[in-house]
Amino acid sequence: MEGLQRMLHAIEFVEKNLDNDLFIEDIARSACMSKFHFQRMFHMLTSYTVSEYIRNRRITVAAQELVYSNSKVIDVAMKYGYESPEAFTKAFRKIHGINPTVAKKNSQSLKAYPKLSFQIQLKGDVEMDYKIVEKKTFTVVGKSIRTTTLEGENNKRIAAFWNESHENGFTEELAKNCGSLGLIGICMDFDKQQENLTYLICAEKQMENVPSDWEEKEIPAASWAVFPVHGAMPDAMPKVWERIFSEWFPATGYEHAGGPEMEVYLSDADPSSEDYYSEIWIPIKR
Repeated sequence: MEGLQRMLHAIEFVEKNLDNDLFIEDIARSACMSKFHFQRMFHMLTSYTVSEYIRNRRITVAAQELVYSNSKVIDVAMKYGYESPEAFTKAFRKIHGINPTVAKKNSQSLKAYPKLSFQIQLKGDVEMDYKIVEKKTFTVVGKSIRTTTLEGENNKRIAAFWNESHENGFTEELAKNCGSLGLIGICMDFDKQQENLTYLICAEKQMENVPSDWEEKEIPAASWAVFPVHGAMPDAMPKVWERIFSEWFPATGYEHAGGPEMEVYLSDADPSSEDYYSEIWIPIKR
């Protein structure tokens, strides 16, 4: 599981440089991964973005230093990359619920975000089926939302978006014009820190006249790793996502190519049934 060992190297790199400038490019390089692949793998394995984890670790270490040393608030703030005592105080209060000056007097209510560790183990008991599909550039039509990935907010927003789309008849109308992939959920347009993304409920474009409140997106040509998902929604999908990043990527040597990710809903069956079939499509490279 060389990929997870590389993640451990990256965590050590972060820990050694909490009081220095930390750039995603350098952290990813320490793991011998591309920036995009490292960030996606980190977030899928930990539920934190890299930037979020660094902020939490810095404010944890800063709190310990503030409480157990004679350092001034302004000195600790500057050491851990905050531009002013006010910015440090705001971040400190968000995590710990109290101001830094209060924490120096009473540390009992402080929170701690411990250093991450990854348990590396071989899971050969359950095979992972997949296939590689070469697909040319294609166009999809649908509707989208923009959401943050922080604190799992994207999962809540996306689930609510699907429910709303079912209730208002949008997915039913979309299904009338589906291509061979059926209904598709696409994660795309990640920001540089991968703390925001666009989620699109869509289908391959099969119509000339697209409704005015729908949008068109071009999905670039790619080599796709396609994973079958068996089971009721929404529980079955996250389990496969987790295995892809914790087992499949580390075991195969493939990397995320940095493009959109797709959840493909091919079946007309009830999504809540245990025999429901869907797929995850991830763009890959060697």
